[in-house]
Amino acid sequence: MDGSIAIYMFGAVFIVLLMGYPVAISLAGTALAFAFAGNYFGTFDDAFLEALPNRLFGIIENDTLVAVPLFVFMGVMLEKSKVAEGLLENMSKLFGTLPGGLGFSVILVGMLMAASTGIVGATVVTMGLLSLPTMLKRNYDPALACGT
Repeated sequence: MDGSIAIYMFGAVFIVLLMGYPVAISLAGTALAFAFAGNYFGTFDDAFLEALPNRLFGIIENDTLVAVPLFVFMGVMLEKSKVAEGLLENMSKLFGTLPGGLGFSVILVGMLMAASTGIVGATVVTMGLLSLPTMLKRNYDPALACGT
């Protein structure tokens, strides 16, 4: 089979995304639909689908991924206890009258957090929980505070 199946899959994912489904559902659903169609037409070996449960349990047992919810929990606790707000405000005072001092302090705290956790997803969620309320309270543009 030539490479046209990739174009068909890309088109299917694009259409499903335009229909409003989440990205994870779109990617997984399209892959499974094409796998079942390939199995029906004899171009896809169903042994690949039989290995899927073992792969899922292997991912669940990964020690690094088990720690991600704990890092998110740490971020929630720092935000609820106002420790993070105090840290960000004191670090923004470190920059004095420099415009965007809070923004610089968010970047520095993010660098420290990334070095300590080592997991990008946990750092992004934690920094969002920590910095967004403080930046909105200081009248930062919501689009800038969210990183867009």
